[in-house]
Amino acid sequence: MDRRPIGVFDSGLGGLTVVRRLLELMPQEDIVYFGDTGRVPYGTRSEETIRHYTSEDAAFLLGKNVKCIIAACGTVSSVAPDVLSSLSVPAFGVVEPTAAAAAAATKNGRIGIIGTAATVRSGSFARYLRRMDPAFNVTAVACPMFVPLVENGWIGPDDDVAIPMVRRYMQSFKEAQVDTLILGCTHFPLLAPIIQNVLGDVVTLIDSGKETASRCAALLRDQDALSDGNAGHCRFYVSDRPEGFAHVAEIFLGRSVQEAVETVAPDALTLERG
Repeated sequence: MDRRPIGVFDSGLGGLTVVRRLLELMPQEDIVYFGDTGRVPYGTRSEETIRHYTSEDAAFLLGKNVKCIIAACGTVSSVAPDVLSSLSVPAFGVVEPTAAAAAAATKNGRIGIIGTAATVRSGSFARYLRRMDPAFNVTAVACPMFVPLVENGWIGPDDDVAIPMVRRYMQSFKEAQVDTLILGCTHFPLLAPIIQNVLGDVVTLIDSGKETASRCAALLRDQDALSDGNAGHCRFYVSDRPEGFAHVAEIFLGRSVQEAVETVAPDALTLERG
């Protein structure tokens, strides 16, 4: 057994959807979450900058004595998987488990992907899918407006701001006749009810947060590294002022946030690298 915490990081707060799933699957585990809110978004940054930030975020979590690290960020998972694989503890992102779930779910081989501009530009999901089956027909669309929709709480199934935006982005997938859609950013599962309504029940949505949390649970089980404690605890860190964190975090976690939120200065991240 291993009572050390699970480390989770994201460019902002979207990775809390992974934390939510971890808490559902493994309520006995302690979790340390770092949201790089001072440097968000990553999705519009250069690959060099994303890799640099990934190294710093991971180093911060390693300083908290975590037993594994999840990059709960489609952009990091797509652009810097080698940075994750070089760490001293098991570390992985959202791409591999999510792509594997999509490959298993599709019936007609037509798979859609939505993500940030950097995720779509990297082609990471498509590469993993085509390794499993070169015949897969993959359609990828960047949906940058989905992030502010979620963070402003415009996610209700009848929201008159979100619905037209979702319809606009989903048109390509209707034309491509996909039967499976990867929600390739951890913000996007919160828009799943609207997306499902627009595409219909014939399309299976793949929740990157759910699949990534399931991969973590399996990894810890296989390594006999699950905690044998009772109720786990969460610690939250951000790299900008924490005002407003509780409100946005509640959207992602589906519960009120009672825990204290600590601020980590960007220069502290630099000092804690490697």
